[in-house]
Amino acid sequence: MAAAVIQTQLLRLLLLAACLVPAVPGDAREIPPPAYQLAAQRAGIPSAVLYAVALQESGIRRHNRLVPWPWSLNVAGEARRFASRAAACADLHQALQETPPTRIDAGLGQINLGYQKRHYRHPCNLLDPYRNLAIAATILREQHTPGDDWLLAIGRYHRPAGGAAAARYRLRVAQHLERMSGSSGLTPIAFRETE
Repeated sequence: MAAAVIQTQLLRLLLLAACLVPAVPGDAREIPPPAYQLAAQRAGIPSAVLYAVALQESGIRRHNRLVPWPWSLNVAGEARRFASRAAACADLHQALQETPPTRIDAGLGQINLGYQKRHYRHPCNLLDPYRNLAIAATILREQHTPGDDWLLAIGRYHRPAGGAAAARYRLRVAQHLERMSGSSGLTPIAFRETE
């Protein structure tokens, strides 16, 4: 019971930190919250890349800001958001009864249950925001080729085979990165329709 209370408090702090990050137009930069910075540092990737992917994957509008939402599922193309981890976990179990795991994504980084099974033991583990960020950062690291722009890895995160779907995804995530321009060390690239 005490562990659940501590976990709830930590998650509230994580979400509060995400809401407190400056989002001022003009020269102000949006800085990834500490949990994203830590997960990215551990994986050796830019924190802006991880945060931009989470914004694209699980972002919701809260208090006039787009913030990643930890208790998000995508089941066969249908986005689902929940008020608690327990509610999301219950729906995840139900979804697994009706939908192949390769058609279900979970958590901040929308980790695919079928294709990324090696990263978790229990499906609801993906609803732990810290675990989910660590997995997302690892996948981004795996998809990055040294010397390539991180946007190529971002496209492969969404669709390893590349193509038009990966290119569209890169464009959407690049919009989030623009708000964080200067904080990631990324340089602009010419987007290509195929890889």
